[in-house]
Parts: sequence; structure tokens; C-alpha cells
Amino acid sequence: MHRKRLHIAMVGIPAISHVIPSLEVVRELARRGHRVTYANDPRMEELVTGAGAELVPYTSTLPVDDHSWPEDPIAATELFLDDAQAVMPTVRAAYQDDRPDVFLYDIAGYPARVLAENWGVPAVQLSPTYVAWKGYEETVGAQVEALPGAKEYLARFDAWLAEQGVPLSSGDFAGRPRRALALIPRPMQPYADTVDPDVVSFVGPCLGERAEQGAWSPPPGAEGKRVLLVSMGSAFTELPGFYRECVAAFGGLPDWHVVLQIGQKVRPEELGGVPDNIEVHPWVPQLAVLRQASAFVTHAGMGGSSEGLVCGVPMIAVPQFADQFSNADALQAQGVARRIDTEDATAGVLRSALEELTSSPAVAARLAEIRGELESQGGVRVAADLIEAEAGAGADRPAGRG
Repeated sequence: MHRKRLHIAMVGIPAISHVIPSLEVVRELARRGHRVTYANDPRMEELVTGAGAELVPYTSTLPVDDHSWPEDPIAATELFLDDAQAVMPTVRAAYQDDRPDVFLYDIAGYPARVLAENWGVPAVQLSPTYVAWKGYEETVGAQVEALPGAKEYLARFDAWLAEQGVPLSSGDFAGRPRRALALIPRPMQPYADTVDPDVVSFVGPCLGERAEQGAWSPPPGAEGKRVLLVSMGSAFTELPGFYRECVAAFGGLPDWHVVLQIGQKVRPEELGGVPDNIEVHPWVPQLAVLRQASAFVTHAGMGGSSEGLVCGVPMIAVPQFADQFSNADALQAQGVARRIDTEDATAGVLRSALEELTSSPAVAARLAEIRGELESQGGVRVAADLIEAEAGAGADRPAGRG
């Protein structure tokens, strides 16, 4: 089908867990011949341009380098509003005379929705996590509003929106997109049956090949063994005690080869003696390993949880922060994982969980069922089709500017 060439503008934040989920959608839109611009901090330039988009640079104020996020949830949330206020003038100036046919935006990409509301441009949220459901405001929303400092924060958010000419409350603006694509497995969504299908389309994880991250294959002597990946993501990896428990739990298991990612802050010598069946790295190409794995020890970030489900791998979920606890609970409720809190993650408990999960026919059957469901969601192709439709890329629509 002939497509009109559109200008599609993505606005994100410089957090890898927020960029990676939608990157393949950006790549597909560029492959289809559309001009894709991407507003983000230059930290993300290599990823953005590697996907075929033009970087629209701004300087973020978020603590993405040292991960010094406040423990207080309202204080942490305020950082995203502070960032939006800081970068709004730059993003507005970049698109003032180069208006797109459609804005795409991350859940924290507030400037995109502001401009969409100001200019009457279609906007589609690309959500890397769960979306609001019927009754969300009366449950989760009410709990958030009761937190210390929440009233003042929401008042400041409302005032900023009014200043920007957006006739929406902060709750509707941040929590109720006009159109959204959920880039997560539907089984991870709370109360999925009550999510408005006219607003949200579950397209599922859009993973791609990620060839730029490199390949992985078992080292000599490990061929034929089952592979276990231990990866706690990129932010909360300073866990030497936990890694030592993993070495004690999985080291020397005759049928297993273990890939252990320890991050940049933990030194291999802090682990003590490491058996021959364990390879230790500061970073690994996670998806490449998972596609060959038989089990996964994860912090249960939404990205890692999604990748584990796509690859059909049983998971030991050891959550560290924010939504990882609810994600771990969701995986366990789906019958494909066991949640173990860090303080309980002893070698014996970890080894027992691995044995139980990987020997269970019920776990294997549920993983296969979810994998089939994800394949039917459509992923990258469906996401790109829906974005084109939202932009009005039909035969009678004029080509986009730029």
C-alpha cells in the first residue's frame, strides 16, 4: 500500500527502560519512509539515530546517570514535572515551525501532549508500563493523593498546565491519554478487561533483533547445558551479597550454565570463588541470552518481565524498586515465576525455586499459552499501522510537513 510520507515526532526521556520498549516502533516507522524526529537528551543519541530517527536534543534534569532517585514517591514524581518544565521551551521551539503529523510520547514525555493539545495535533502515548483501568482513580489515584506532599504537587502540576494553555487537570493529562499503545504483555496489565479498548490498544512488547547489542553463545564445554541468566537490569545492580548467594545457589550445578550480570559497580573479586559453570560480566546482551535460556533471575522491571514472557522463560523475580514489586506479583499470579524478596534470597531458596519452576509442566504450559497470546497481539507491525492511521495516513490525506 502506498503511504504518504509523514513527520512523526517522538518525545521521550533519557532512561533506557523508557527508550528501548518503543525503539523498534520508531525503527519500523522510519523503515516505512516516514520522517521520524525524536526529542531526547543527547545521552540517547546513538540509540535514536541508530533506529533511523533524527535527534531533537534537549538537556534533561533527571538523575539518570547516578540513579539518585528519591525514595519518597511524590518527590520522585516531582522530578518528571521539573524536567518537563525545564525542557518545554526547547521542545516547543524545535517544533514550532516544523509541526508533525502526529506526536508519539513516553508516559513522562509531557511536552509532547502539551504541544498536541495546543496545536490540535494527534498524539499517541507509547506506554512501557501498565495503563489506567476503570476505577483507577478511586483506588490507586486516591492512595497517591493521600501521600504527604501530593496535594501541593498536583496543584503545581495544574498551574503549569494552565500556564501552557492545556485545559485538562493533571490527573487527566498524565493518566488519561486520548490514545495509547500498551507495549506490554496483556497478562501484566492489572484489570485488563476494564481498560477502555477505544483508547488503549495492547500491541505487546516490540523487541526486534537488537543486533547492535551483540550476540551471545555458550562457551566451550557448556554446549547442551541449560542456560540460566541472572540480570538485575541497569539501575539497581549494586548487590554483591545477592550475587554471592546466586554463585552459591547455581555454581557447580552439572546441567546448568549461568550467565551472571553484575553491573558496573560490583567487582568480580567481590563474589569470591566462581565455579567454572558461571560466566560473570558487567553487562550482557540480555535478549540474546534469554532467547537461549531456560530460566531467568530478574529484578522484574517491565522490560525484563516482558522479555522473559516473550522468550517463554520461567522467572525468579527479586524486585528492587517501584513497580518491580507489583510486576513480580503479577508474574507469580500468572503461574510463571516465583517472587523472592532480596532479604529472603538465600542460596537454598534460589536453588529450590529454580528446580521447582523448571520441572513444572504447569509453568511450561502457561508460558507457552502467554507466548501464543503475545504473538497474536501484533507487536511492531500493528503498532506502526495504528500510528499511521492515527496520523491520517490515508490516500486522500496531504503529505506531512518536513
